[in-house]
Amino acid sequence: MKIDGIAEEKIGFKNLLLLMALAYIFSIAARMIWVNWASGIPEFFWNGQLMINTNDGYYFASGVQKELFGTLQHNPRVPGIWMTATVTLSYFAAKFLPFSLDTVILYMPAVISSLVVVPVILIGRLYGMTMLGFFASLVAAIGWSYYNRTMVGYYDSDMFSAMAPMFIVYFLLGAIKTKKLEFALAASFMFAIYPYLYNSGRAMVLAIGIMYVLYMLALHFYKKEQGVFQLVTLAIAGTLALYFPLKLLLIAALYILFKKELIPEKYIAYLCYGVVALFLFTGNMFDFAYNRFMSYFSRGVEEHGLHFYQVSQTIREAGKIPFEMLAWRISGSIPGFLFAMAGYLLLLWRNRSFVVTLPLMGIGIFALWGGLRFTVYAVPIAAIGAVYLLYVIASYMKAKRHRYLFMAVGTALLLYPNIKHIAEYKVPTVFNKYEVEVLDLLGKRGSDKDYVVAWWDYGYPIWYYANKNTLIDGGKHSHDNFIVSKILTTDSQLEAARLSRIAVETYVASGYKTVADTLFKNAKPDQVDPAEYLERLRSKEQLALPKKSREVYLYLPWRMNTIFPTVKVFSNIDLLTGKTISKPLYMVMTVTQNKKERLLFSNGVILDKRKGILLFGKDRVPLKNFISIERGSDGKLKVESQKIYSGSNISLVFAKEYNRFFILDKEMLDSLYIQMFLFERYDPDLFEPVVISLWAKIYRVKI
Repeated sequence: MKIDGIAEEKIGFKNLLLLMALAYIFSIAARMIWVNWASGIPEFFWNGQLMINTNDGYYFASGVQKELFGTLQHNPRVPGIWMTATVTLSYFAAKFLPFSLDTVILYMPAVISSLVVVPVILIGRLYGMTMLGFFASLVAAIGWSYYNRTMVGYYDSDMFSAMAPMFIVYFLLGAIKTKKLEFALAASFMFAIYPYLYNSGRAMVLAIGIMYVLYMLALHFYKKEQGVFQLVTLAIAGTLALYFPLKLLLIAALYILFKKELIPEKYIAYLCYGVVALFLFTGNMFDFAYNRFMSYFSRGVEEHGLHFYQVSQTIREAGKIPFEMLAWRISGSIPGFLFAMAGYLLLLWRNRSFVVTLPLMGIGIFALWGGLRFTVYAVPIAAIGAVYLLYVIASYMKAKRHRYLFMAVGTALLLYPNIKHIAEYKVPTVFNKYEVEVLDLLGKRGSDKDYVVAWWDYGYPIWYYANKNTLIDGGKHSHDNFIVSKILTTDSQLEAARLSRIAVETYVASGYKTVADTLFKNAKPDQVDPAEYLERLRSKEQLALPKKSREVYLYLPWRMNTIFPTVKVFSNIDLLTGKTISKPLYMVMTVTQNKKERLLFSNGVILDKRKGILLFGKDRVPLKNFISIERGSDGKLKVESQKIYSGSNISLVFAKEYNRFFILDKEMLDSLYIQMFLFERYDPDLFEPVVISLWAKIYRVKI
């Protein structure tokens, strides 16, 4: 048999396992480059182990922690042990293997994601091109985007993102090529468990199922191939919206019935159409896919009810990306991407069954509009396409050793930009040990019923390290972003304290409903004017606050200084109209040049020392005052203010501890975060300092 001019390979099972092992080891070894670098930085360690480098990882880790150690018993957001495979596998690994939980969550992404080499190699073998599969698996395993989301420390369900779909693709291709029910059975099982592995990719996997159905039915009606209906029915049964145990029973029953030929041939077609109809029109599949798709185009404020600012436009990975970024993330380079696309199109032309991979490649291209997160799905398919083109070119070479040498060199060229990226991709851990020390101190106070008011970026780490609850987190950041933003940015500490207490007690008492919707009666006939409601909180009149049932803390970290303008955006909006209220000025800078008469800052702004004027390009802005903050030998802050122009509302603040300059208008200068973090000014009747650190400051709400 000839495959594109090359004799079908005769590679035994032992050698096949050897190739898989080599590819898997290569994938792990590449991921250890980061470990080698990070191990030289003591600040990245906690409890004697490197910490993870993705915020969302602490969501899953908190679920494992809850099951192992009994923490977070009053947090309704923590995932259960059976909610997702990430938590389940981590729990059993930490419980029964000789590794700490910190070690398990650090290395599990590499251990699981590197399994992508197995289906890629098997796909090559399925078509008599095992070595193609091997070389492609090397590229797939460390492709830029795939590596970024599966590196050591990137503890997230993304470890299944491309690996699990590639197993589905392999089993579907196997069913198409061999017509064996066993492949359809395996595909059905993978369809069934995929939401448990990686629910975020469910719409994409359903699209793979649709392409499979269309291709198989085309085989039946245009090529008159037999056995198609059984293969379609069995494979697609795994996608049905059924109770999981019932779904498994259905899959097993169908396999037995088809294997033993217990269903008359004339009824199988009707059964197939019925299953496909259930697949397409039950379980809200199209609504699910459509809503997923449209959510990534959401870039403004909500149009119904109160006009809350939407979080999607502040998330970098959800924004549009240029073609160059698409090419780099999928194939490591623009030439590599173009080469891969040429190979993929040729592969589709010569092997039409690969049409089932179109959703993976399509969603990767969709990243141009939907954001860089989608590129990960296309990495293995692009790798196969690129190496396939090498394979075809090599087929014209007479000597076998020349073919493999050519493919090896070509694969090395494809690998080079990706390996170079890995070597340069030095991402830090989510927190450093000093920040974790602050949360650890907080964890030793109060109970796991207590709440911490913090921006959503820090929610999951607060769960994990402080054993405390939060109002918003990495997965719950919708309307309540307004509440937390208002607390952190208001110029009234009375309003912040009252709103903190009201928000937490309302959240718990309501059964964990969205606080903003509950307080403001969003989209209801008796909807409240949020501005009037909040104005009452800042007035000094007596208000009946909810009965205190737990402690509430404010978490003000240094690292929030860089995103503080973004935090402000969520409450700097008139919820009735959706219009922005003000345009506050906030800049954080270092000095790049210090001359006798002027300072040049890192953002290009210039300070004329002699005149006390800031130069923003051609704009000249006078300063109201210059404020310096320095911690004395007694541990107390010393604040000195030099007045310059009384008619201005712009201040220049120098925080010596951080070696940072801040340009602030009065609105931002008076905000709670700046006053209580930078200046450590707080109302002792409302707040009590709990932890005062260079890295974060935590205050307890006293009312």
